Amino acid sequence: MSNQNQSKRSEGTAEELGGKLKEGVGKLVGNERLAAEGKAQKLGGQAKKEAAKAAERGAGKGEEAAGAVKNRVGAFVGNERMQAEGKAKELKGQARQKANQ
Repeated sequence: MSNQNQSKRSEGTAEELGGKLKEGVGKLVGNERLAAEGKAQKLGGQAKKEAAKAAERGAGKGEEAAGAVKNRVGAFVGNERMQAEGKAKELKGQARQKANQ
């Protein structure tokens, strides 16, 4: 996972947790405005996390495609090393996508 996406995902998690806390406190003390602000913050955090995961899935798809091309070219020209590197990159891209579902 890229550092930027990991950072955004972490920020989203923190924002989501802060929102849950704020929402709970608002409900506990009967403050509807505070509860609503907390819910909005929680949803914003969830959206930030999902955006980071989607970006990682996209990067994984690109990595998978590039690896598949390298794998096929290596097979076509008879270069086993190129083929193996391509397959490894293809599998890495698939794993990146799966990790961000």
